[in-house]
Amino acid sequence: MTNEQTHYQVPRQPQLSWGIVFRVSLAGMQRRMMRSVVTVSCVVLALAFLSYMLVLADITQALVDINNPKLNILLQERGVDIFASTQMDPMTMLLIGLALLTCTVGVANSMLMSVTERVREIGTLKCLGAQDRFIVKSYLVESTLQGFFGASVGVLLGCAVAVAASATTFPGYVAASFPAVVV
Repeated sequence: MTNEQTHYQVPRQPQLSWGIVFRVSLAGMQRRMMRSVVTVSCVVLALAFLSYMLVLADITQALVDINNPKLNILLQERGVDIFASTQMDPMTMLLIGLALLTCTVGVANSMLMSVTERVREIGTLKCLGAQDRFIVKSYLVESTLQGFFGASVGVLLGCAVAVAASATTFPGYVAASFPAVVV
């Protein structure tokens, strides 16, 4: 080698569009369908529990606010303290926090395992010219999609179960005084 050092310049690589990143992320989720299903199920269950508890508390509070003597007796028979403050029980808040923590850890674990399983795939992508930004974006999009789908289904499921449980426990009252704005 001569004393003169030759510097090779790598040509600037074009940025890939978000559409391509999105398609690559969806393909990764499809290839690892069972892991995605388990992760999304974790999110669904955690957020279904959260929304169930919150919606049930809002419906119960709306029923207490009606101040109907017949309904108050029915509420007390079902274990609702109509004279208590509107704050949620600390144990319930702890359970909700643990459910959300479990959900977060589940998604993080899934993404960690996904990266660990795809070391060769990442190496191949890097050899083919993929930039670090593209790989990070694809993983972020994948985890965001899993979280979004799981959260959407979980919130809808939790709300539906809370409304159905309240409607069967207090027939006629829930439909008349459903707190749609609060929920």
